Amino acid sequence: MNAVEIEEAVSNLAAQPFDRKEFAFAFLKAFGNKATTIKRLKSGTSNRSDVGGVLQTNNIHIKVCNPNKVADTLRELKESVATTKAKAKIILATDGDWLEAENIYSGETVACEYADFHEKFGFFLPLAGITTVKAIRESAFDIKATGRLDKLYVELSKTNPDWASSENKNDINLFLARLIFCLFAEDTDIFGGENRFTNTVEQMSSPDSSNTHKVISEIFKAMKTNDRSNADLRPWADQFPYVNGGLFSGLVEVPSFSKIARSYLLHIGKLDWTKVNPDIFGSMIQAVADKNERSAMGMHYTSVSNILKVLNPLFLDSLRTQLADAGMSPVKLLNLRKRLSSIRVFDPACGSGNFLVIAYKEMRSIEAKVNELRGESDRKTEIPLTNFRGIELRKFPAEIARLTLVIASYQCDLLYRGKNKALKELLPLDDESWVTCGNALRLDWMSICPPRGETVKYVGDDLLHSSTDQKVINFEGGGKANSELFICGNPPYLGYSLQNKDHKDDLKSVLNSLTLYDGTRLNSLDYIAGWLLKAAEYGKYKNVTSAFVATNSICQGISISTLWPLIKKYEQKIQFAYTSFRWSNLASNKAVVTVVIIALTSNYKYKPTIYTTDSNGITAAKIVDNINSYLMSGPVVSVAQNINSISGLSRMERGNGPVDGGNFLISYSEYMLEFSKDPKIKQLVKNFVGSQELVNGRLRKCLWIEDADFDRANGIEFIRNRIESVRTFRQNSKKATTRLFSYKPHRFVEVRHKSCELVIIIPKVSSENRPYLPVGIVDNTYIVSDSAFGIYDDSSLLNVALIASKLHLVWVSTVCGRLGTGFRYSNTLGWNTFPVPKLTSKNKEDLTRAAENILLAREEHFPATIADLYKPDQMPENLRIAHEHNDEIIERIFIGRRFKNDTERLEKLFELYSKMTGQVDNKQKGTNH
Repeated sequence: MNAVEIEEAVSNLAAQPFDRKEFAFAFLKAFGNKATTIKRLKSGTSNRSDVGGVLQTNNIHIKVCNPNKVADTLRELKESVATTKAKAKIILATDGDWLEAENIYSGETVACEYADFHEKFGFFLPLAGITTVKAIRESAFDIKATGRLDKLYVELSKTNPDWASSENKNDINLFLARLIFCLFAEDTDIFGGENRFTNTVEQMSSPDSSNTHKVISEIFKAMKTNDRSNADLRPWADQFPYVNGGLFSGLVEVPSFSKIARSYLLHIGKLDWTKVNPDIFGSMIQAVADKNERSAMGMHYTSVSNILKVLNPLFLDSLRTQLADAGMSPVKLLNLRKRLSSIRVFDPACGSGNFLVIAYKEMRSIEAKVNELRGESDRKTEIPLTNFRGIELRKFPAEIARLTLVIASYQCDLLYRGKNKALKELLPLDDESWVTCGNALRLDWMSICPPRGETVKYVGDDLLHSSTDQKVINFEGGGKANSELFICGNPPYLGYSLQNKDHKDDLKSVLNSLTLYDGTRLNSLDYIAGWLLKAAEYGKYKNVTSAFVATNSICQGISISTLWPLIKKYEQKIQFAYTSFRWSNLASNKAVVTVVIIALTSNYKYKPTIYTTDSNGITAAKIVDNINSYLMSGPVVSVAQNINSISGLSRMERGNGPVDGGNFLISYSEYMLEFSKDPKIKQLVKNFVGSQELVNGRLRKCLWIEDADFDRANGIEFIRNRIESVRTFRQNSKKATTRLFSYKPHRFVEVRHKSCELVIIIPKVSSENRPYLPVGIVDNTYIVSDSAFGIYDDSSLLNVALIASKLHLVWVSTVCGRLGTGFRYSNTLGWNTFPVPKLTSKNKEDLTRAAENILLAREEHFPATIADLYKPDQMPENLRIAHEHNDEIIERIFIGRRFKNDTERLEKLFELYSKMTGQVDNKQKGTNH
């Protein structure tokens, strides 16, 4: 279940009569527990409560108590031995009138009337496996409203199948936008009178819903009509004000309502829409209006705190510092207010406007404080909405971005200037367009949001109606020579292999327009590179700084040698950066995205800052002289792929690639069955080991047939059938190179196996949760798969010691690409570039012995696998000591002592790499990349 579904289930439970015997089970059911789980708890099979309650292990301890005993019962639950032993996250006590709960780990508490506990559902989301952030508690209304709107939309779609078709999607979206505006407007006195829209629909439409759509159409007609002298409006519709601003222009069909849909609408109207949060307003509407978005309901509530990780260091912190420095000085406060009025914020991938809305609200908060200190609290804002500009590919989110800014503006006026002034200045809505619908990588940003100080007139799309009339607007702030422009946002991420032809053409057009395309640059660029490059072009203007949330892959692997040299052409430096962290949402069934934040500028006034976020979400900031493209303080070094080791280490090669459609691979049980039929199969089968087999101890076999053994293999029916399946698979391949190998269907396509005594094997991908990279040794009876690398020519355990070191892990995690947060190993980028000082005979002996100790420590715990042995909290002590000894030997080789931390390790590694490759440590301004 997701957040929306849980909210609805909890609301339904709270609305039902309180049942002392069934409450605990109904509560758990509302949070997604299966019927079998509830049955086991009811029977006592899994209920281990020692206080007469219901205890679900690793989850919650609930007890229904006598009247006025809630606080005592909660204390009893907290002191319960069973609560501690079962590792319950939450304790809950209620008597049916009052309810109290506590999160055991965070110490947070809830206390409320029983009937109101559904408003606190965000507190209980850990019970459903949903990671809660502060934002969800602040957006409880938004989740409730989204669920109610979804039910209305589904019911309307049943009644109006043609209306709900994809061809009418824009009309659907616009209808929802109008509807939500009306609900918001009636609860904030924009319409005057309490619940004017909902009450009018309820009173003027028939209970059988036959004319509900006509009543709503008449209300919409009134709100787009300014001159009412000949408008022929019904008296009950004429009481609604003129709104326009594009929102009610044009003819948009209102769907027919069933009795159920009418009931849903009236129920939605009873919600308190003053609580709507414009930060996520657009995402809420998208979730209802788009069936693909609706299937992922509850995933759109992006943490505001994450967005502020971009906006705060980009410019908001500077504004707050200036406010603090101004004190009570009227002149300094006035200067700050002027600065606020001239700042422009530009999001060229704005979606439904989250970044723009949050930036606007934060700036209004600062301006309100300035006005308060100057004794002008009711002063009209000097921050124009047209200074918040965006580009969005899809029409509807672009429309909603503008509407959310309007709502945010009204809410700020309401908060800082009072209802009368807010209402007076809201209507009619402007029809100026500050959000452009189009492809950001194809549009000229200079014309949409000019960086220079001249006044620019831009013909904008009027996104909220279909009229072809366009209004030419003069962007405020554009004529001020000292105006600042901040580019920000969260553009789409798509690795090269996931890009379609249009994406690749978009990137090519960016490179061509910036005269950077050389025919080879596209092969490794992530789609987001287009936004970074277009933003870097602005770098020639000193008043521009850009900051984007980006996939962490752009600061790793091959991107370092492809993307960053292009950015360097514009003499940009990284002003601040957040190293890899998880961009959270509230989904229980969707993996979070691992991202970085990168700010680019050519303004060298301030030293750069690196922000790091630990596993507990605590962020630390470090001011440095320079941030390189690996997002660390250090020399400007670009680590590029190398076919040979710069340190003279053993040759590491990729494993063997079958390209067989799985036909060469045999499970152990299958092998034993065929062996019982024909023992000769043994001579044509080898053990098969790759990443999963090495780490998890899995046993698999593969056919391994030399040319000389083809006739013998063809004489065994089982193998002959497998060979023919490989031939068919390769013949049907879309790749010409694969089709060529159909003439040798008995052989692997990529063969690197060598007849050596031992092979050192290293997985291509491994978990970031392990304290060391996995490495193992296999004998000649094993074939290394292409999911791993192998060292064939030199089985010296010296290699094992180096690969299994903390130093190598830190190097690989920095210079190689990642798969999510996991490590993606590369022989050419991770091993061949690993800088190691020249080793003496004594060094080699010590490292060999250290590697032996690691392998022997593992053997003591047989049959435990690498996955078992290297769990951070469960690593055996003797294995941990063996690794610590290995690390000490290696690090003393580098600097004569242990390194203090990973930062010191990397600084030394980059320094050594720079010397070994002849790269100059250039720390001049503007040269970092």
